[in-house]
Amino acid sequence: MVPFRILGPVELRNGETPIPVPSGRQAIILGALVLEANHIVSTEHLIDAVWGEDPPSSARSQVHICISALRRQLIDLRLAAEILSRSPGYELRLAPEDSDFHSFEQLVQDAKSLTQRNPVEAAAKLRQALTLWRGPALSGIVSRVLESKARRLDEARLAAQETCFDIELGLGRHHELIGELTDLVERSPLRERLRGQLMLALHRSGRQAEALEVYRVGREHLVAELGLEPGEELRQLETAILQGDHTLLLDSSPKGSIKLDPGQPATLLVVTPRQLPADIQDFTGQNDQVEAAEDFLRGGGGATAPIVAISGRPGSGKSCLAVHVAHRLARHFTDGQLYRDLRGSQPQNVPVAEVLGTFLRSLGIPGPTVPSGVEERAAMYRSLLADKRMLVILEDVVSETQVMPLLPAGGGCAVIVTSRTRLTGLPGALQLEVDVLDQTRSLELIGKIIGPGRMAAELHAAVALTRAVGGLPLALRIVAARLTARPHWSLASMAGRLADERHRLDELAHGEMVVRKSLSMTYDGMSQRTRWLLSLLGQADVETIPTWVAAALLDGDAHRAMDWLEELVDTRMLDVAGIDPEGDPRYKFHGLIRIFARERLDEHQDDRAKQAALERLLGCWLHLAEEAHRRLYGGDYTLLHGSAPRWELPAAQRDRLLVSPLDWLERERVNLCAAVAQAGARGMDEVCWDLAVTLVTLFESRNYFEDWQATHENALRVTRLADNKRGMAALMCSLGSMHLNQRRSALAQPLLELAREQFQQLGELRGTALTSRNLAMINYRQGAAGAAEHLYRQALTDFRQVGDLVGEAHVLAMLSQLDLDAQRYGEAEARLDQALGIARRTGSRRVQAQVMHKLGRAYLMSANFERAEQVASEVLTMVRDNGDLFGESYALQSLGIVYGRRRKHDLSEQALRRAVEIRESVMDELGASQVRLDLAPVLAAKGDVRQARELAEKARAMFLEQEAEQWARRADEIITELIARE
Repeated sequence: MVPFRILGPVELRNGETPIPVPSGRQAIILGALVLEANHIVSTEHLIDAVWGEDPPSSARSQVHICISALRRQLIDLRLAAEILSRSPGYELRLAPEDSDFHSFEQLVQDAKSLTQRNPVEAAAKLRQALTLWRGPALSGIVSRVLESKARRLDEARLAAQETCFDIELGLGRHHELIGELTDLVERSPLRERLRGQLMLALHRSGRQAEALEVYRVGREHLVAELGLEPGEELRQLETAILQGDHTLLLDSSPKGSIKLDPGQPATLLVVTPRQLPADIQDFTGQNDQVEAAEDFLRGGGGATAPIVAISGRPGSGKSCLAVHVAHRLARHFTDGQLYRDLRGSQPQNVPVAEVLGTFLRSLGIPGPTVPSGVEERAAMYRSLLADKRMLVILEDVVSETQVMPLLPAGGGCAVIVTSRTRLTGLPGALQLEVDVLDQTRSLELIGKIIGPGRMAAELHAAVALTRAVGGLPLALRIVAARLTARPHWSLASMAGRLADERHRLDELAHGEMVVRKSLSMTYDGMSQRTRWLLSLLGQADVETIPTWVAAALLDGDAHRAMDWLEELVDTRMLDVAGIDPEGDPRYKFHGLIRIFARERLDEHQDDRAKQAALERLLGCWLHLAEEAHRRLYGGDYTLLHGSAPRWELPAAQRDRLLVSPLDWLERERVNLCAAVAQAGARGMDEVCWDLAVTLVTLFESRNYFEDWQATHENALRVTRLADNKRGMAALMCSLGSMHLNQRRSALAQPLLELAREQFQQLGELRGTALTSRNLAMINYRQGAAGAAEHLYRQALTDFRQVGDLVGEAHVLAMLSQLDLDAQRYGEAEARLDQALGIARRTGSRRVQAQVMHKLGRAYLMSANFERAEQVASEVLTMVRDNGDLFGESYALQSLGIVYGRRRKHDLSEQALRRAVEIRESVMDELGASQVRLDLAPVLAAKGDVRQARELAEKARAMFLEQEAEQWARRADEIITELIARE
């Protein structure tokens, strides 16, 4: 039985016996310590948890008395835990499994990793986790600090239940879930996900009428309580039930482990992007524009996609109108919606190439197959959308040239564009001008926000307010939000404040000055800490703001960061941009509010405080990026770091963020690149180069060569200015690696040679090893095997001396290739076995898969076909578990070749055809042709020489088109052999 329990009333357990903890201070302190088990909890935090903002003068001594009592209790109960005095507070040291809170988190995490591979076991883990709960978390405790944490725990419990229901519904357990779901829906009537699960369980049980009644009751609750209609997913589910949509029924196809049986389909990525921001529930006015836009966009279907171009002054509601229209048309465009803010009103626009790359990845194209050029990306983008019904929304466009490459080719798609200027150069576009609201609509908008009753009671003052802000929608919303936050204020008093700022109101109807003065009124009403946070956020060059950013900027409690940001959301100074996979919200600025925040920061005279906040923010980006690398590679291997200070998040929060390190890097890519640029602009050379080279973990695995080059050139500039020789060498080495990845040896070699010389002068062994390894690769490609081997051996010695295990494994694998070329198969296999053992010790699945793939090829070349098949099958399982679609195609190709050598021609054909399908699905035609060339001999061996020749000739045509001469010659050889057999 778990001895430390907070998932319910706080209590201790001695075996089966519950031991009550005295209520009040002692229970609060124990709860706070358990929440942060194995981490230091400051005395100030404990005081805040017990007494809030008004502690007694004896607070510290009373905390110490409670700690002493808890220590005695732990000793009396003989529990394997202790409370240590650790500056600036205390640490509860215990095994994670001795806390129900930490056990719950671990079981949920275990379930997440099992969801795809073994849903039955995943559901069992979640059920086990849920049995740890005995009621609401920390129930019975009165503490403002702990209450917010308890709410998040309760939310995590509900999220785990919902995830469990999703899995069990997929396992066909809908009958068993109805009672449990009914009880939870009654207790949480506004929880739409639960309601949808209950509707689905009823529908699958043949109880359609009851499922629809559940929807009706839920809609009434939402309308009555919040004045909102159900969300899009719930409405779609109701429609599907009404229409008897067969897709709601369980998929009868077998699920489970990976098998290469003839009936298994290829693992293709099918993606329906739904990228629209949330709709504005109190959308007001512009009815004519809404109707015109809908009619025009619905009328598509011709040769070209219809375009609606919305223009207007800042703050006039362009974005609200675009998103509102898009939501109303979402059902009409069945293949989804693509959305991107191009940031045309900001100094640094989003490059078209980046937008195309993001859209292609959103449509299912893996990073390694995204072309590097704008024209190639645009062509692939048009091909993918040619037969789809997709709605594309492009926000804050600066010119027509930004839009043209992003227009779909198919008439079934449609485009909505917003811009400050009229984009008259867009062919056939419907031009809509958005202006200020008239008095009637302005009053309607204010009434929706503050309540119609309150407005009607002071109608004359409400009219004065609308006139004061000139009907500008953003200004109206800001004023109304402030009134909502202060219900004790009269509208007349608010109108009086505006009247006192007569000169500012004169500017209200003239461009950006309008919003600045309105924002000042909201800013003045905020607390000092909230104003400071807003100002600091203004200097954070981020596209969207993760929750932890507030903690880094304020050097505060990471667990309270969301509360501080929500204060800004309440005042409408920040917007919620979406929800992270961890369940935390992300925030964003309106562009003008960001400018306003930066102006406020400039007013502060304490330059050291501003610089320290920026250093913490950049230090936290660096801390998280290097931790992501460590989790992927098992340590700081093949990577150099500098001396920039780090600002670290609590381990529990860091673990939540980095459950999937590569996915986190992908999600934060834009922010991380912006952090490099900001560090460079501020002359912060150490953090700039360190973060740039750390991000290669992402750039290399997902083919972000533009980001790789841009970040490194930026960092190289600032390190040169600072005469930072180590940083310059690290960047040149990394840029050389980038050119090697793109097979541009002529560009890579001088950079690597210069970096190697610099590293040797500095006595930097790891850097010397990295450059030696890469220079060896260049020599190998140039046919200089002897020089390559010499450099590889130097790199191996240096990697071993600094303890870089992954670097050592890489070099051993490369040396094995030299052995294979010389037909020294035993030596090659021995090196690869050694490299594989190292990779397994580091825990890096990616490095393991790479080494094993080469080991399988070694077994194949030495005619050890049985072992080659076994290794290739293991690699296939690993890449599928990692969700690596591109790696799967390579593993299938290897396995198909092995099957062919073992005369398992049916299995060989199946694996190779599947590899071709995957390559085609990601539009890698060159790779697909290479696999076809392996497939042709297999078909010939089965007696279908004609089809084999057709495949080989099709592959040859592609090789000639792509100027792949070596592959074209191989195709000629195979075609000649096939002709001889006909």
